Amino acid sequence: MLSRTADHLFWMSRYTERAENTARMLSVQHETSLLPQSAEVSGQGWQGVLSISELLPAYSARHGAVVPAKVMEFMVLDAGNPASIVACLKAARENARAVRGALTTEVWETLNQTWLEVERPSRKNAFRRHPGQFFEWVKFRSHLSRGVTLGTMLQDEAFHFLRLGTFLERADNTARILDVKFHAAADEFFGSGGERDREYDFYHWSTVLRSVSAFEIYRKVYRDVITPERVAELLILRPDMPRALHHCMNGVVHKLQQINADPDRDTTRLAGRLQADLRFSRIDEILATGLHAFLTRFLDRVNQLGAGISRDFLVSNGTAAAVGQ
Repeated sequence: MLSRTADHLFWMSRYTERAENTARMLSVQHETSLLPQSAEVSGQGWQGVLSISELLPAYSARHGAVVPAKVMEFMVLDAGNPASIVACLKAARENARAVRGALTTEVWETLNQTWLEVERPSRKNAFRRHPGQFFEWVKFRSHLSRGVTLGTMLQDEAFHFLRLGTFLERADNTARILDVKFHAAADEFFGSGGERDREYDFYHWSTVLRSVSAFEIYRKVYRDVITPERVAELLILRPDMPRALHHCMNGVVHKLQQINADPDRDTTRLAGRLQADLRFSRIDEILATGLHAFLTRFLDRVNQLGAGISRDFLVSNGTAAAVGQ
């Protein structure tokens, strides 16, 4: 396969997954902001969403003070923000258009229709009236795209690069969602541990679980009250939880093997070490050394892994084929 084609496929899936995960992260904060809390706490939550997405400087330069409505507009509809949902869906569609011949008709039509719909004024007005419903629509379109890919594409190299991009982006975004919630609330939730805190925080942690479609899974696995420690364990260390970091890294390593990645390459070795760290870690050890430090290091290593994949398999000489990259 041509490296340029692989590059477009890889970034097509990453942008689709990124749009979905941005919707999930905003949905978490939007639902959390509806709970009883001070304006200061709410503002910190919205600032945290911008910070973990590395968008706070860009937002501040354009809008100044953090205002929830402006943050959502900036992260959803602002075409000038390359990480907004609209920009990601456009980039996914443009990358798909560049490699139209490598996709099935169903995959192309799904991505194209998603872009056409999100551009309609009625869809944008619907977002402003009912943000929660819009976020659900974005997640549904991403599910549809992924399902059509799995159900119609030949499982050749093109398919493997698509799935590789999905797993890598999902790992990155799950870690970011966790870091937003846990880092901002570390002292409060792992400090006093009083009865009042546990009752109040049930709604926060259940919202986090729902943001990654894990609420029912948590109940099935633990059959007990929701605690921050178990939420972290489920979303980091469970190999059978679809959005857990461990599951995503299993997928990355498996796809690298299927595209015949050299096991002695630094990229393949880094992926294997990440997978091994998650396989053999324990949540009490992670919490003892600091969850924020663990997630920050994980994100750094995932970024290194993405750069290595680009260097080894995708467009060479630093030339980015991905539209909007």
